[in-house]
Amino acid sequence: TTILTGIILFLFGTGPIRGFATTLIIGIVCSFFTAIFITRLIYDRLLKNDKLQDLSFTTNITKNWFQNINFDFIKKRKTFYFLSTAFVVIAIASLSLHGLKPGIDFSGGRNYIVRFEKNVSTTEIADKLNGKFGEDYASVITIGDANQVRISTNYKIEDESDNVDEEIDGILYENLKDLLNTNVTKDMFVNRYVTNANGEVAPAGDSDNTYGIQSSQKVGPTMADDIKTSAYWAVLFAVIVIGLYILVRFRNIAFSMGAIASLVHDTLFILGLYSLLYTVMPFSLEIDQSFIAAILTVIGYSINDTVVIFDRIRENIGLYPGRDSKDLFNTSICSTLSRTFSTSLSTLVVLIVIFLFGGETIRGFIFAMLIGVIVGTYSTLFVAAPIAYDCFNKRSKKE
Repeated sequence: TTILTGIILFLFGTGPIRGFATTLIIGIVCSFFTAIFITRLIYDRLLKNDKLQDLSFTTNITKNWFQNINFDFIKKRKTFYFLSTAFVVIAIASLSLHGLKPGIDFSGGRNYIVRFEKNVSTTEIADKLNGKFGEDYASVITIGDANQVRISTNYKIEDESDNVDEEIDGILYENLKDLLNTNVTKDMFVNRYVTNANGEVAPAGDSDNTYGIQSSQKVGPTMADDIKTSAYWAVLFAVIVIGLYILVRFRNIAFSMGAIASLVHDTLFILGLYSLLYTVMPFSLEIDQSFIAAILTVIGYSINDTVVIFDRIRENIGLYPGRDSKDLFNTSICSTLSRTFSTSLSTLVVLIVIFLFGGETIRGFIFAMLIGVIVGTYSTLFVAAPIAYDCFNKRSKKE
């Protein structure tokens, strides 16, 4: 399921997103190889040396976790249906009224990464640039260290002439030169400069520790529309393909319905949260290609967890064909809770570390992943499996 989303990312993504998709696919293939082949070799060696009985998968703290749990997920399903429906309604309302904050990838525009010799305030820079680009705004966020910002603007994005880039360079220099060394010229600011121990400035040359405009990116309106269309198709195609995969794998429409419902729930939850929070969070929650990559990765993660529970349900249906379906579904969910908790927690630990120390440029992406893992785990237990149960029961009654 993760490889499916990786392939879709590769087909519909561009630039760094294709690189991310390639790394994701390679990682899954390597993980599969080590889990199936290398682990088998290790256990075979332990078995031959009569050491398998000494191998433990738990500690004194964890050995009794999730043992003999009898929570009635199916009985409580309507309560969680209500909670999920309530937030989906809030998400749709926020998306309709408040919308999302599109990044340059989707809206078109220019990005400038600017580094200063001292720490700067994004509010101060935004105030200095306010009204300098006509009716078009300039958004400013910190990127990495406190002396580096990203300035984004849609100013004259449809104008293809070379003069526009020079005009914007001039606007940035004239309005930000109060924050620069007094000896920095426009050419130094645009092409980067360095300072020595005496505070004297010089062109950057081959130096790495430079100041001024570090990089710039332009996305035209036509390219932005193409990227936006590809993103919509990627998410829709991922949900459809995974739904078909579940249908082929389990040969029961009930499981496909549960899987698709949980994936739509997860996607709307994350979109709604971004719509509600993008004006109040201290980091950027723009909707760009990286965000779409996060959505598709969450879809792959969520369905992976769902498939484990569905496998156990199918196994128990085969082992106990005469048992009540409600009991079968509850037993299957409870027996896989340990695996669900372990994978979710281990993934969250890694994501939290990246969120805290990975830098500003990927913080929005990791935030979507964090929310996605939590919501994906919730939807697997309280949306996918219960909906599969309802569809399974209706079909069984008809038969």
